[in-house]
Amino acid sequence: MSKQPASKKATAVPASGISDRKTLRANARRSIEDGAITPSYAADRKMVIKLLNDALATEWVCVLRYYRHYYMAKGMLADAVKAEFLEHAQQEQAHAGMLAERIVQLGGEPDFNPDTLTARAHAEYKEGGNLRDIVRENLIAERIAIDSYREMINFVGDKDTTTKRILEQILAQEEEHADDFADLLDGWIGE
Repeated sequence: MSKQPASKKATAVPASGISDRKTLRANARRSIEDGAITPSYAADRKMVIKLLNDALATEWVCVLRYYRHYYMAKGMLADAVKAEFLEHAQQEQAHAGMLAERIVQLGGEPDFNPDTLTARAHAEYKEGGNLRDIVRENLIAERIAIDSYREMINFVGDKDTTTKRILEQILAQEEEHADDFADLLDGWIGE
């Protein structure tokens, strides 16, 4: 039975959960090629990267959908709604950037393959008919994003607190988007 080299073996964390300086320093010098991933990382890294890549695909599908809706919106309420579409497209693109950065930090590769984006995305790319239908489809997409981010947050839990915080930040903004569209539909006076 082969033993792991001493330079790769992490020193155990004491029962208190707080390592002394000497242990922290020794552990930091092991496997430095892993970058931000230290021996204390407890999540299933491959699964987290897969989940983040699926979320990345979802964000890009949403970016594309919002830009289409921004350019295609017409009618009496179009100017007010177009501003929401543009703002949401930009925010979804920022989410995609945060996810891609975290994937790289975890030692993965962000998957931007346009041929597979819609297949991997949680939300659908719905073009919508009239302006009200477009707002409704965007509300549905935001509700899908809300549930998928909640599930990812629950999966990651406290095993990867950095990813959890990123997902929680994105979730909060997705909830704002859903609220914006619900308000628009509630006060709809057009078609």
